[in-house]
Amino acid sequence: MKVFDKPKSLAPIPFHYCPGCTHGIIHRLVAEAIDELGIEGKAIGVAPVGCAVMAYDYFTCDMAEAAHGRAPAVAPGIKRALPDNIVFTYQGDGDLASIGMAETVHAATRNENITIIFVNNAIYGMTGGQMAPTSLPGQVTQTSPYGRDVATQGYPIKVSEMLAALDAPYYIERVAVNNVKNVKNAKKAIKKAFQNQVENKGFSLIEVVSSCPTNWGMTPANALKWVEESMIPYYPLGVYKDKSKEVQE
Repeated sequence: MKVFDKPKSLAPIPFHYCPGCTHGIIHRLVAEAIDELGIEGKAIGVAPVGCAVMAYDYFTCDMAEAAHGRAPAVAPGIKRALPDNIVFTYQGDGDLASIGMAETVHAATRNENITIIFVNNAIYGMTGGQMAPTSLPGQVTQTSPYGRDVATQGYPIKVSEMLAALDAPYYIERVAVNNVKNVKNAKKAIKKAFQNQVENKGFSLIEVVSSCPTNWGMTPANALKWVEESMIPYYPLGVYKDKSKEVQE
């Protein structure tokens, strides 16, 4: 008996991601959520500029490509034109938290009825490992070879905490995919974010703490260990805003 299969919402082609990269896990979780909610025929994804720039090759639903950082501007346009469709963006930290920060904040404060999957691996992946808005204090990157100096380069941006401080967003949660338990929790959060949109609740963002073995200069196993020991303490997992619970209280 088959107990494990590729989600229907994932195309049957190999990923281009580096060995040990967790984008593949996150892609699968998004596809599983789409399948389980039965929304593949209604889903429209917006791909970013970054490592996931070719996400349109991997998901079988309709996809659009946005300019760098502009997915949270493109997605509301699609959603407003096609309100019965389920629109999501899939973005990295360089795309969303740097050049796309304004679009992200304003989509959130308008409570646009979209779903954002935000992959935080603390570095610019596709362009060679530069310091990202989410790079940790002291983290060595191509543009911070002596480690991120907060005195001159500022502190990392904690996107979930920042957006949760706004009045409008409906649901903000930070998850991780570094072990089985966290992958299961990530799946629940991603599915809930899509369900919120199905129910017209408004803006949902799931921040996924992820690894980048290649640009971190680590083995895949050590990269997952670094997520546990360094990233999660700085970016604590959990629900940062959930208006459904506010209503219940």
